[in-house]
Amino acid sequence: MSQAIPFVDLRTQYQQLEPQIRERINAVLDHGRYINGPEVDTLEAQLAEFAGVDHVVACSSGTDALLIPLMAWDIKPGDAVFTTPFTFIATAEVIALLGATPVFVDIDPVTFNMDPAALEQAIAKVQAEGRLTPKAVIPVDLFGLCADYTRLEPIAAKHDLVILEDAAQALGARLGDRGAGAFGHAAATSFYPAKPLGGYGDGGAVFTNDAALKKIFKSIREHGMGDHRYTNVRVGINGRLDSLQAAVLLVKLAAFPAELEGRNRVAAWYADKLKTVKTPVVPDGYYCSWAQYSVLSDDRDAMMAKLKAANIPSVIYYPLCLHLQPAFAQYGYSEGDFPNSEAASRTIFSLPMTPFLTEEQVSRVAEVLNQG
Repeated sequence: MSQAIPFVDLRTQYQQLEPQIRERINAVLDHGRYINGPEVDTLEAQLAEFAGVDHVVACSSGTDALLIPLMAWDIKPGDAVFTTPFTFIATAEVIALLGATPVFVDIDPVTFNMDPAALEQAIAKVQAEGRLTPKAVIPVDLFGLCADYTRLEPIAAKHDLVILEDAAQALGARLGDRGAGAFGHAAATSFYPAKPLGGYGDGGAVFTNDAALKKIFKSIREHGMGDHRYTNVRVGINGRLDSLQAAVLLVKLAAFPAELEGRNRVAAWYADKLKTVKTPVVPDGYYCSWAQYSVLSDDRDAMMAKLKAANIPSVIYYPLCLHLQPAFAQYGYSEGDFPNSEAASRTIFSLPMTPFLTEEQVSRVAEVLNQG
């Protein structure tokens, strides 16, 4: 059997960055400030510069990075928050955790991101029903491609809705002259190890240009803390990022631009070599960070079986849309409600994507899939 091709290659990355990572970790071990150490402050400043925003608040996970802004905006029961059903559950989970109602919006079948026209229709429907108060939109930058904020932001502004950009998979992506993390009123990203910029455990960050909002984010992150450690001005969470994770991320962030180039090089090879599956599209004016390389096939099971036989991993993101998940049954959605999302869930699968893949390895994947 041929040598396995890694789906996510953290080993090679670590081998390349090991001296710097160990130096950063040892510095934390030496100063002993494992919570809110200087590495966290440095990481926040460097992430803000990288994303082109004024403020970043690092936190303990991508899920908390989504939750914190919703808490700051007092999202509550009776509120409607619009998002896509074709994403990881955390995007809608945080809405439900606050007692608000996730209102799902179908995707564009080409980009897999929220369809702005469908958002307009969903807002109009909620307004006509009069049962919920529209409050926020959470577009998802799926697979490393920014959502269509050139159309989504004016729609949200027209209806007085705040936008929370879910950039968990998209740090490093761009739309025009703006980077992922710089859209909407706030943005969230994840440092889960498999993400394009991942730590060695859970972690996340919230981005904003609003200084007052940043102060609230930091308070919520630390149990609603006020000006004193034991003064609590609101109900918050334990959402701090560990100094050790920040230390690792500082090293990885320095290497990130080169890795983004590598991911785009690999994606170009795939696009050139794959003949029997529908490859992803990056519209003009967009730059993708390729969290996943996801293709479509009506013969998905057979394609994935061929890959498995050749010792090549593949993964389905996402096999069951959120509106059909048992956890969200209470909202009354049915199969057929979001045809583009459901069609994607039946035909999509993701191929190995790391900046360290060789053209020979990509050719091997393509050769297996191109077989008749």
